[in-house]
Amino acid sequence: MIVPRYARLLASLLSVQRSRQMIARTLFAAVSFAAMICATIPSANAQDVAAGEKSFNKCRACHQVGETAKNTVGPVLNGLFGRKSGTVEGYNYSEANKNSGITWDDAVFAEYIKDPKAKIPGTKMAFAGIKKEDEIKDLTAFLKQFGADGKKK
Repeated sequence: MIVPRYARLLASLLSVQRSRQMIARTLFAAVSFAAMICATIPSANAQDVAAGEKSFNKCRACHQVGETAKNTVGPVLNGLFGRKSGTVEGYNYSEANKNSGITWDDAVFAEYIKDPKAKIPGTKMAFAGIKKEDEIKDLTAFLKQFGADGKKK
């Protein structure tokens, strides 16, 4: 009989269609799950603010950040990025810092913090430097969270 043959063929086609839909849904769910997992895993190059705060302990003897920060042996580091070197009010900078022409950004800070006296010969900053790239990135992330007013952004 012709009708049952077409019925079986139609049922077979519908079964294939359902299988394709199921495969597509499963594939979509798997890709979505993988994307979610990847989004929760920090990048190997991501900055770690907590690690940067720990690194800042090397700086605390001379520098302060935050809303109550004051100039001490070194200037306040609030709002450092985007600021011109030698311009924090009330701090007595060396002529070298005042005349360096530096505007602080990630690259300049990274170069400076590795060896301050090499970047600005004549600076008063007596610090051996931080050599590890990851530590510099973490310290940068920590400092960047403080606006010029000392509030966290």
